[in-house]
Amino acid sequence: QVQLVESGGGLVQAGGSLRLSCAASGRIFSFNAMGWYRQAPGKERELVADITSGGRTNYADSVKGRFTISRDIAKNTVYLQMDSLKPEDTAVYYCNAEQIWPRGVYWGQGTQVTVSS
Repeated sequence: QVQLVESGGGLVQAGGSLRLSCAASGRIFSFNAMGWYRQAPGKERELVADITSGGRTNYADSVKGRFTISRDIAKNTVYLQMDSLKPEDTAVYYCNAEQIWPRGVYWGQGTQVTVSS
């Protein structure tokens, strides 16, 4: 069993910054990828950013240049630095992790990010 615990969400003004973190614990051998998704009211959940064990990153076009994903492999923790936040970034942000063995895909509980204009 794997648990993902998120922190760092909150309320911020447009143009401000937040840093999200997600720490994984449990039966972990090695994650091949970790990432962040978000879901706004009335919209589908979408990928924001992810990072592989080799350090390769991927970003949604809407956040590229403003958000930065990073990870600490030893701590099984992934971070999302969010700069120049916009009201349209308002959503519930979910941490995601995947490992090959034991095979599994895991989700955090979600953390609310609200950006005021």
